[in-house]
Amino acid sequence: MTGIDEITLNFSPGSLTLLNAILAIVMFSIAIDLSPRDFDRLRRAPKPVLVGLASQFLVLPALTFLLVWLTEPRPSIALGLILVAACPGGNISNFITHRAGGNAALSVSMTAFATIGAIVMTPFNIALWGGLYPPTRAILQQTQIDPVQIAIIVGLMLILPLVLGVTLNQKRPALTARLRGPLQILSMAIFVAFIVLALAANWSFFLGYAGAVAGLVIAHNALALGGGWVVATMTRLSPFDRRAVTIETGIQNSGLGLVLIFAFFNGLGGMAVVAAFWGIWHAISGLALAQLMARTKAAR
Repeated sequence: MTGIDEITLNFSPGSLTLLNAILAIVMFSIAIDLSPRDFDRLRRAPKPVLVGLASQFLVLPALTFLLVWLTEPRPSIALGLILVAACPGGNISNFITHRAGGNAALSVSMTAFATIGAIVMTPFNIALWGGLYPPTRAILQQTQIDPVQIAIIVGLMLILPLVLGVTLNQKRPALTARLRGPLQILSMAIFVAFIVLALAANWSFFLGYAGAVAGLVIAHNALALGGGWVVATMTRLSPFDRRAVTIETGIQNSGLGLVLIFAFFNGLGGMAVVAAFWGIWHAISGLALAQLMARTKAAR
């Protein structure tokens, strides 16, 4: 396990550029489901959205720090957990919320606002919580990440596709209706295929270390889902809204996490394994939870 902090992944600049482009396409495929009405929901019913954003950007990073402090994993693994927790909601959260019988419109609004908020909150949470834990603070000091550069990458990958998708949906709704289903399926298939191909060059490394992070990632994801549920319950959201907040908090944009890891941390081993395993596990746990929730109708 000690070697995981020194290993870096084989990932070319061209591959990173391609990953950026694929994530932008994935974000665009989500954005064409959005309209200005989704953003207006904050003005009309602010509480569920604000609770969800607080759960995403305040509660989850704090719970992650507590997990790291209690378990004391290798520094690169710890920073990987902190970085994933600092990312906005994942690109399948809206679909999973719908499958769970939760408030899909709230989930979409949370995705939109979290994506915008990530420009500030993602670099802030990485710097804050990573800096509070001495082993990860040492990595941050060595890499000297630039919060402005992170904000630029998040903006280009997430905000620009979001704006383009919302605009197209507003101007050409008939076109987006035809594109929506095929584009979402295609974009996710391309994303999964690319990750598999990108990991192929490092397959022995992942096989050797995935088991070492599996327990932590599963516990971390359970903590995220549980934290979202507790926050939504304590703030007395309806069961309908509570399902959306729970899933949105537990589904993280691990693809963005991988981009940041390769861009700023040179593909540092433990961080990359955590983000990659998160990307697989949160889909499994999210779909399983949705199946369980869907057995009963949520009160509104």
